[in-house]
Amino acid sequence: MAEGPLIPIRQTAAGVVFSVRVIPRASHPGIAGVQGEALKVRIAAPPVEGKANEACIGLLADLLGIKKGQVAIIAGHASRTKTVAVAGIGAKDVAALLPREDDRDQ
Repeated sequence: MAEGPLIPIRQTAAGVVFSVRVIPRASHPGIAGVQGEALKVRIAAPPVEGKANEACIGLLADLLGIKKGQVAIIAGHASRTKTVAVAGIGAKDVAALLPREDDRDQ
């Protein structure tokens, strides 16, 4: 079995780009695993007026230990599947958030 991240994480000059699948109105915010080629995140905010996007950015910034300004949604603003750019970190920092292959349930 191949080692490495369970989702594609593209290294850029500024940081990394990867996909997230947002589950709004969750009772327990946090990382919920992997869905397809995206990191699945649960957030408490509803998907209205940009609140889910703001909550997604805040959650990722908290988990990565960086400022919210370093996280940007670059595609999928109105979709549950979003493309996120994170400045100032490497792919291994994002990969640390992911469940290990042997932890994967579904």
